[in-house]
Amino acid sequence: MPQMLKLSGESKDMTLDEIEQFVKLARAADAPGDRPVYAELSTNGKVKQLEISLGEDAERY
Repeated sequence: MPQMLKLSGESKDMTLDEIEQFVKLARAADAPGDRPVYAELSTNGKVKQLEISLGEDAERY
């Protein structure tokens, strides 16, 4: 079963700094650059949560 990296904002919506931190954590976990990133959005389109699957056997949609 693939592992997932999930990060949500400290407040309701994620900031640019939090998105940058997510990318740094994903890169540190050796997530390939072609791996899809999934986002949960609020009703007004702001990013609430990001997630990416990790590992060799992670699904690539």
